[in-house]
Amino acid sequence: MATQTLNKGPAPSRAKGDLAGIALVLGSAIAWSFGGAIARFLDVGDSWTIVFWRCLFAGLFLLCFLLIRDGPKTSLRLFRDMGWPGLTVAFGFATASTCFIIAIGYTTVANVVLLQAGVPLFAALISWIVFREPVSAFTWVAIAAVIAGVAIMVSGSLQGDISPIGNGLALMIAVVFAVTTVVTRRYPHVRMTPAAALGSFIAAAIAASQASAFSVSAQDFGLLFIFGALNLGLGMAMFVTGARLIPAALAALLGTVETMLGPLWVALLHDEIPDAATMIGGGVILLALLAYLIADMRRQATAQPKVLPPTI
Repeated sequence: MATQTLNKGPAPSRAKGDLAGIALVLGSAIAWSFGGAIARFLDVGDSWTIVFWRCLFAGLFLLCFLLIRDGPKTSLRLFRDMGWPGLTVAFGFATASTCFIIAIGYTTVANVVLLQAGVPLFAALISWIVFREPVSAFTWVAIAAVIAGVAIMVSGSLQGDISPIGNGLALMIAVVFAVTTVVTRRYPHVRMTPAAALGSFIAAAIAASQASAFSVSAQDFGLLFIFGALNLGLGMAMFVTGARLIPAALAALLGTVETMLGPLWVALLHDEIPDAATMIGGGVILLALLAYLIADMRRQATAQPKVLPPTI
């Protein structure tokens, strides 16, 4: 369903919808923030094995979510009607899900999570390059700050403290998510949930061809179920449900909770303390993102008419 003008309804209903949307998006950010900490508990030597089970469980969870919410016939139609934009989002999700697991094997969780914080600004830059969408002066300053923050963070790789492979994969995740954000924005009728489910199954299939083994211990199997179904799948289900109820900028702002909590859980549970370059560069990225999103929220609040976010 394309974006549409909102009819003014009773204030209490709008307020309840906003609160529900905030709670769901905030819940998704909290669920996703435990990803790095869960991964550090796993005792599985092959990263491809982790990718396989995590993405398989996530895909099955999202498929069940679709079937319950939309029914078999509608779900089948949603998959069939995705077209190339949906496939782009699906392959982007598959790439990001795979790179996340491999990246944290080479670098800290903080590096991976904080580099992803710049996705909205990377998306603005890609939109300007590809579609020549106008970019405000303030946004250009924020983009420059994010690039500076990334440069500070990856400087640890140049000094040999952190593997450049991990930082490179983390940066790839951010760029891929930025591309999928641009595609979703340009084609708002494409549903994100079927694309994410398909992407999970694609990642699981690729990992199955690369994994050295599929057997894991009972403890790791339970952790992988939580990692896939609850951390990734439930987080996505909550996000796509709640994001339709609140402005896009507010949803992105609430998503920064994941950026702040992710490194904290790993530090508390696994004593993985980020280095100075990560803290400084990540702080620059986070501050630039927060300033950009707050400014965008103010701009959207004064824009008329108010529109619904894309159907997801």
